[in-house]
Amino acid sequence: MDDVKHTYREGEKQTKQAMRDADGNESLTDKVGNVGDEVREKAGDTGDTINRGVGDTTDSGKAAWRRSDGDESLSDKVGNAGDELRGDVRGR
Repeated sequence: MDDVKHTYREGEKQTKQAMRDADGNESLTDKVGNVGDEVREKAGDTGDTINRGVGDTTDSGKAAWRRSDGDESLSDKVGNAGDELRGDVRGR
């Protein structure tokens, strides 16, 4: 999913830059807009990376907590399976 978000951000940034360059004149406003788009893209990619790492920590903590009573019940198994599915969807 993060790859899709990155691709979208990259396409959006390139489209905006192309629109700004269409008049053939790169003004200060165009340059500032391009820098802002670049910063937003990098911040979004960084946020996705951080969220992916936090999700890994949270999911493994949940699995450990479910095992703490020594008895893996059906609800524990379902919870762990849900965490694994979310990880698969996120691309971990």
